[in-house]
Amino acid sequence: MKSTLNVLRLIALLEGISLLVLLFIAMPLKYFFDKPEAVKIVGMAHGVLFVLYSINLLIVHLQFKWNIGKTAAAFIASFIPFGTFYADKKWFR
Repeated sequence: MKSTLNVLRLIALLEGISLLVLLFIAMPLKYFFDKPEAVKIVGMAHGVLFVLYSINLLIVHLQFKWNIGKTAAAFIASFIPFGTFYADKKWFR
């Protein structure tokens, strides 16, 4: 059972990193250096990781019988830079 939580932690880490790369590397490359392909590549990876994070969060919610507030907070954290790192430290350990 603990392995699903470990998978969520890994996906949260990767999703958080992909959001930071998208916001602080790919988007400046697009808008300041006219390199839109960076956003296409990183954006796609981030989108896939976000979907995996959401699905895995639902699985953990059901498996560990988390309350809806904790799950909603962990979901909202995925929209905030560094939010998944905070969620990992506060709720996923």
